[in-house]
Amino acid sequence: MSKIALITGASSGIGYATAKAFASNGIDLILCGRNRQQLKTITQELGTLVKVTTLFFDVRNNEEVTQNISSLSAEWKEIDILVNCAGNAHGLSSIENGDITDWDMMIDANVKGLLYVSRVIMPLMVERKRGHIVNISSVAGKYTYQNGAVYCASKKAVEAISEGMRLDLTQHGIKVTNIAPGAVETNFSVVRFKGDEERAKKVYEGFEPIKPEDVADAIFYAVNAPKNVTIADMVLYAGTQAAPTIIYRDN
Repeated sequence: MSKIALITGASSGIGYATAKAFASNGIDLILCGRNRQQLKTITQELGTLVKVTTLFFDVRNNEEVTQNISSLSAEWKEIDILVNCAGNAHGLSSIENGDITDWDMMIDANVKGLLYVSRVIMPLMVERKRGHIVNISSVAGKYTYQNGAVYCASKKAVEAISEGMRLDLTQHGIKVTNIAPGAVETNFSVVRFKGDEERAKKVYEGFEPIKPEDVADAIFYAVNAPKNVTIADMVLYAGTQAAPTIIYRDN
């Protein structure tokens, strides 16, 4: 009997790469996101390998989250793996000049959105006495960097939530893994810089960043660990990255 994984933020980046990794290993998929066309394309791509269903919602909207996940059939509700990939970074400025709209976007998606989705799924796992939750935080959740206070705070919250989940859910046979990637080349910086692709491109110049597929490999490794092993926390840096803001680049 194949496992079922629900992935948020599945239309791009780490979420999409994780969906591909899971599908290639026979894990059925519930793909969640806001981009209907992209999820439709991914469903056509991966549907030849495994069973795939899609849910369209914004993780920041608790009513949408609850209604969509609750609408799943009994078969699809037997979720074995939850991967909380959805999140964002908006803006890069000193805290006294921060944009409150940016703050709301980050806190609502990175923290509240993760909680909204998890709150619906955790009771289903507790009832079945099994499951695995993977939360994608960031090295920014371990080391605060200048001009990124609120983003770092949102990812520190993910770290704390992961720890709290582990404390509360291990007794029910549920594993919790926190994965903190460093410099991953996705559309992350394009979103942060409000569509300024030239500025975003410079973030990844002069070194080889982590690829979404590298993070997906780490996620699959964690969920594929033996029953007697929990990968509690994993940090991924690019090969020439020593800290969130220390990257040795080619001259």
